[in-house]
Amino acid sequence: MANISVIGSGGWGSAVAIMLAKNGHRVTLWSYLKEESEDLKKYRENKPFLPGVKFPDGVRFTSELSECCQDADVIVTATPSHAIRTTAKNMSGFIKDGQIIVNISKGLEEGTHSTLSKVIKEEIPNCEVVVMSGPSHAEEVSRDIPTTNVVACENCETAKIIQDIFMNPNFRVYTNTDVLGVELGGSLKNVIALCAGIVDGMGLGDNTKAALMTRGLVEMSRLGVALGAKHETFNGLSGVGDLIVTCTSMHSRNRRAGILIGQGKTPEQARDEVKMVVEGIKTCRAAKELADSAGVEMPIVNEAYKVLFEGMAPGMALKNLMGRDKKHETEMDFLGTVK
Repeated sequence: MANISVIGSGGWGSAVAIMLAKNGHRVTLWSYLKEESEDLKKYRENKPFLPGVKFPDGVRFTSELSECCQDADVIVTATPSHAIRTTAKNMSGFIKDGQIIVNISKGLEEGTHSTLSKVIKEEIPNCEVVVMSGPSHAEEVSRDIPTTNVVACENCETAKIIQDIFMNPNFRVYTNTDVLGVELGGSLKNVIALCAGIVDGMGLGDNTKAALMTRGLVEMSRLGVALGAKHETFNGLSGVGDLIVTCTSMHSRNRRAGILIGQGKTPEQARDEVKMVVEGIKTCRAAKELADSAGVEMPIVNEAYKVLFEGMAPGMALKNLMGRDKKHETEMDFLGTVK
């Protein structure tokens, strides 16, 4: 049994807190707002995000970071990507040397384009960071629907410790040492899922979505390899696995936002209607800028950027993609990247 603190009480943070408590661990769930923490304590249910799912008796609630961090064996960070740096900075004074922090948030930091593990290490240099990613909707994990994820850490032994803590008969965990690849897969797939929603919103077919997902995966792995990740990681749970689930499920906020954009809503209107953080919008900008700086070709991301930030109609973006010069599917250039 371990003392585990989960920092962030949104749907995913709450689902992981529920699962870890069922695994027999002592869990403390931190909320940014005191009133939110009081509601969770009163109702023992996250009504906005996981209605009908009760927290086990072993879960405690607090809005005090010091209370969460000081006696924790493992800290799990589950805040939105834009809040990771501020939260890590606020945590830093309470962190002991060698503290294991498991980041389960997905995204890239706006402006710096840093992965979230890098942000955490910059603010808390004395910790050891593990990342967890994969196809794992909170709505399903909280209800014990069979799910598989991957934990990545440069230290294999630390990854195995987290594997043992999280794993149960309904939540299977694999290990990986490619931290960068796992994080990039979990971030970049949100852009493709947003585009998949646009395809659905436009009333297009299965053929179109299959093409988008397949070529989107090529773009994800192409950028990842250029930045130093391993190609095979994108064929795993944090790459193609997470891509499939976010492109096909209505649990996906990115797909839901994309559907609204495909139906004619602006990105701002879509984000307001979804009423949740749509990571794919910010990540699209970061992905385009990273690709431009690395000289990597990402036509889907480029067209998505034009739709999201330059006002291009989705139909025109589709026309541009379908009208590109002829290519050989597996032709390689001298750098070894697929064209």
